[in-house]
Amino acid sequence: MAKRIDMSKLQATVGTLYPPPFDEPCRARERTRLGDLAGLTQFGVNLLRLPPGAWSSQRHWHTGEDEFVYVVSGEVVLVTDAGEEILRAGDAAGFPANDRDGHCLQNRSGQDAIVLEIGSRVLGSVGYYSDIDMVAPAGGKPAAYTHRDGTPYEGIRRRGPEG
Repeated sequence: MAKRIDMSKLQATVGTLYPPPFDEPCRARERTRLGDLAGLTQFGVNLLRLPPGAWSSQRHWHTGEDEFVYVVSGEVVLVTDAGEEILRAGDAAGFPANDRDGHCLQNRSGQDAIVLEIGSRVLGSVGYYSDIDMVAPAGGKPAAYTHRDGTPYEGIRRRGPEG
């Protein structure tokens, strides 16, 4: 069996499952899952395309998962508690598990940005969103976002550029 991933046959997922109004800046993001296709189970690998104006996510951190990003092309702004840093092609950043300094990438340029995302897959990890009332509970389905008090968000569905 060939190990090479045929990129021309991959289907990207556009949009987000975030509930409104948190979905707005992430609707145009496009993720292509590479790790799943390779049969990887211990860490995920995504190719992320951010059109101008799009964000990778709301600012967040994970209790049990490490994350790493590498900018393949274009330019993004990394937003953390420390402020904002520009990352260009060839730049990378890492986010250790349980570091409460939430992060996200924003494309404020006029060109697409392509980013390789790598993250560990740890059972029991919880995702916290630094600036908003949202949590991704451990073991939750992709659409199982809750408020910080544990109340689930209702009517979650994928929203893309068209709404």
